[in-house]
This record gives sequence, C-alpha cells and structure tokens, in this order.
Amino acid sequence: MYKYFIFTLLLCVTFNGSTVSAANKTASIGINTNEAMDLGTSIPFVDLFKLSLPFEEARPWLTKGRITYDANGWPKALNNGKAGTRFASHIPAKALPKGDYTVLYDGNGELQYGVSAKLISRSKGKDIIRLVPNEKDEISATISIVKSDPSDYLRNIKVLMPGGVCHRHVFKRVNNANECGGKQYLSFAKYHKELTFNPDYLTFMKDFKVLRFMNMSGITRNSMSSWNQRAKPENATWAGVEGVRGVPLEIMVELANVLKSDAWFTLPHKADNYFIHKYAQYVHKHLKPGLKAYVEYTNEAWNGIFPQAHYMKDKGQALRLDPNRDYAGYKFYSKRSVEIFKIWEKIYGSTDRLVRVMGGMTGNLRLTKMMLDYQDAYLHTDALAIAPYFYASQPDTRRLRSVDAVFKILEDPKNPYSIKNILSSVKNQAELSKRYGVDLVAYEGGQHLVAYKTHTMTEGPNPYLIEANRDPRMSRLYYQFLRGWKQAGGKLFIAFSAPRQYSWIGSWGIKEYITQPSHEAPKYQALMQFSKLNRCWWKGCSSYGPIVRHGKPIRVASQ
Repeated sequence: MYKYFIFTLLLCVTFNGSTVSAANKTASIGINTNEAMDLGTSIPFVDLFKLSLPFEEARPWLTKGRITYDANGWPKALNNGKAGTRFASHIPAKALPKGDYTVLYDGNGELQYGVSAKLISRSKGKDIIRLVPNEKDEISATISIVKSDPSDYLRNIKVLMPGGVCHRHVFKRVNNANECGGKQYLSFAKYHKELTFNPDYLTFMKDFKVLRFMNMSGITRNSMSSWNQRAKPENATWAGVEGVRGVPLEIMVELANVLKSDAWFTLPHKADNYFIHKYAQYVHKHLKPGLKAYVEYTNEAWNGIFPQAHYMKDKGQALRLDPNRDYAGYKFYSKRSVEIFKIWEKIYGSTDRLVRVMGGMTGNLRLTKMMLDYQDAYLHTDALAIAPYFYASQPDTRRLRSVDAVFKILEDPKNPYSIKNILSSVKNQAELSKRYGVDLVAYEGGQHLVAYKTHTMTEGPNPYLIEANRDPRMSRLYYQFLRGWKQAGGKLFIAFSAPRQYSWIGSWGIKEYITQPSHEAPKYQALMQFSKLNRCWWKGCSSYGPIVRHGKPIRVASQ
C-alpha cells in the first residue's frame, strides 16, 4: 500500500509542478480544512465514495440485517441483508460537476442507487450513473450492495467525477480530450489512483499559506491512542460521525505537497509516544522540502465541551500538577505538548522546518502565562495560537430581529465580543506572547454568529444571522477585523473554514460551497483582498529557509 501511495504522490506532484505559483508563500492567511462528510460542500476528492457514511451508520434505513465486514469496512457477507450508504446529502447541484459519474468496484455483486443517483448503464465491475438534482436544486445520493458473493464480495467501490484533467493542469477539470489542446488527457475514471483531489478544491485551496488539518484529520472527540487505530488510505470511507471519521495522514501530506502549502497537524489527545513518533517520521520523510510542519497537541484543550479538556484535567490531577483541577489540566497540556515537540525535534534533527504551537484562549491571559511558564515550556514553543472570533452574547443574539441589528451589535463598543473588544484582547495576548519570545497566530477566527439551542434555519434569529454572512457588509467587517489583527500584533491568521453550508449550527464556511462565485461570498472576498494587500509582514514569513525564531528571555516567570 505504501509503495502504491508513494507512486501516487510523486505522480501527482509531477502533474502539478508547473501549475502552482509561490504566491501562497507570501500569503498572510491560512485555512482550516473541513471534516470528510457526505453533507460537506468542500468536495475535496475525485472519489465521492470517500465521503460516504460507514455502512453501519446508515442503519436501519439503508443497511439491514446481520452484516459482517472486513478490516477496511467493506461488507464481506450480507447474510440475506443489504448494506447501504449515502455519499451525498443535500449538496447544492452547482458544487458538483455535471455529467455521468463512473462507479467502479471489485468482486461479484449488484449495486442499487437511490434519491438523485440514477443508473444509466451497467457492465462488469462498472456502472455509469447520473446525479439528478431535486426541486431545491440539491443532490442527495445513496448506494446499496443488494447482492454480493461471499467468496468474492463486492468491495473497493469508487464514485468518480465525470471528465478529468489535462497533463500538468490538475487545477482545471475538463470534460474530454478535446479540451486538452493536444496534451495528454487524464480521465478520472482511468487515473483515479493518481488524481486524488477535485480540481475545484485545489483551485480554492491554493491561495492559502497554511492548511490546518484539525477537522480533516477527524481528531474531534476521537479517543484513538495507538498507531494502528489511525485512518488509512485503504479504508472504505474516510467519513462518519465524530470519533470515527478521519482522512489519512498520507492524503493530508499529499494535499500540502500538491498545493505547496505549509501543513498544520493537530495530534489526538490520547496519542501515545509511538503514534507521535510514527506520525512525525512520516511527515519528515514525505512532506516536501521547504514546506513547514506546524505541530499542535490536540484542539482547545481548555474547552469543556470536548473530552480532551476533561482528559487533561484527569491526567493533571493524577500527576498532582496543581491542587486546582483546571490548572492541573492546563499544566498537563503544556507538559505533554513539550514532550510531543521534543519527539518531533528528534525526528527532524533540528527545528528548522517545525513550528511548535501551544493553543490558548483569546481572552484568558492567565491560561497563556500558565502554559508557557510551566517547566519553561516557552523555550520549546514558537507560537501561541488563539481563536479571535467576534459575535454577540447568547441573550443578545436571541433578541436580534434584523440583519441591520446584527451588524450594529458586532460594532457596538458595549458588546464585550464586538470587533473592537476582541481586538483589545488580541493586543494583550500579542504583548504577553512577545515577552515569551513566541509569535501570536490565529488557529481559527472570524465571525461566530450562532444561536445555540435552535434546531432549524428559520428559528429565532437564524435567518438574520445567515443573511448577515451573505451581506456585503460582512466583507467590510472582515477586512476591518483582519487589519486590526495585524495592528494589534497578530501574525498568521488561519480562517475558519473551507466551504461548508450555512445552517442553524453556524455559518462557518468562507464560501457556502466549493464553486460559489466570489461575488456571492463576502468573507472570502475580504480574506483574499487582505492577503493580496498585506503580504505576510512578520520576519522570515516568506522564506523557504528555516523558521526565524525570537530570542527567549531567561526567566519570564519572574517578570
């Protein structure tokens, strides 16, 4: 499998060699990737099946009976039942290429399609389907294994986009060889082993300096601890519920290499040292020379809504790091982060291509000081990462009844979470970080307009929150916010997030779907304009060489 993957990686990079500029090396903006999900509108992969639900998650409406599975999640025996899944859920039709999709599979059996997926033709190991939008111009599509020979069971299903690319032009999808002007035509149906990524996804992602893989790696609420529990390229799907889904490390490294973007890796909170060692070893060996690896231990270790926060507290208390349970958790996070950093330092042999990241909280200076002070952790830390979001309190949010009111409260100085007040916290963090000789970066950031405890798009203030994200005024606020971030002392800003649909759980995507026109996406417009007019301004940011590090004070804690 690894020999195959390395071949794929080398071939993909060859295809991309002349199409990726170095512009993202001087960009000041990064991007958070999204989870692999059937309802995701980033559409990162040529093979849509990698975004499908695991078969067991589609029970009882598609999967029925006593199904047994192989090690990669393929049904090896139906036992008179059937195994089904959904590979697209309410996706805007404009997000997906038009045309006929090729379904390939190994083994003997029969597939059945549902909702938007319509069978066009069938041959041995290959079906042709068409995705027909519903009256809302959305696509939902299911696929079910209704017959399968246990001695040669149906497996390795792929749902491949129509068309392909021209040789060395993988950022543009074409319909056929006639559009390649004499260059070699690489159809997705034939070259899917070499062409992992949707050209539209690559086109969107190419402008960002750093790719943060926290969501894509699937670490949220994931209790994996050992290397053999990781996501693998050969898994039937990379999607599923929290704690199950996750795109393999190999694919994330491949994406960074294709785009020539620095890669931000977030490690699972329970990962043992062998896991960390193997992970660092793979990145060191396969991430292209010149690309930097940002290393972060878990995500929001302080946030009580996540199990990692409670894990930190339990471990900290067990080690008696502090009588205060919260403080014990913060100190354990600091301690474990440094342990992880040292493993990476040993694998790399230096820190020239490493950015060691400690995750903090925008308004909590005590947390920052405690993490960086503990056992002189700042000496092994290059960046403090916070998540500067502007929004309104939940009582104020629930009272909003117009789009104008949304914008008014975001700029109201009396709102503690207004742009002005959040930037004041940023400035405080930047000044404190500087004392420790670390940079201040944003691991996430932007608007945070959510009405918690609602469950529909039309409930309470949700129509106004969603519409505000589509309003041109949001572009102005984003630009104002980013300019203030720079002036306050912030450096790299990782936006949240790559395209995803707006909903009652938040309007997080900087686009609503991967092919949305820029003029319809005000947040995206502002980010691109800011990055264009404010090329990365911090020392060494555009260099292909080693990380530029600051001098460290001898004893920060005493100051």
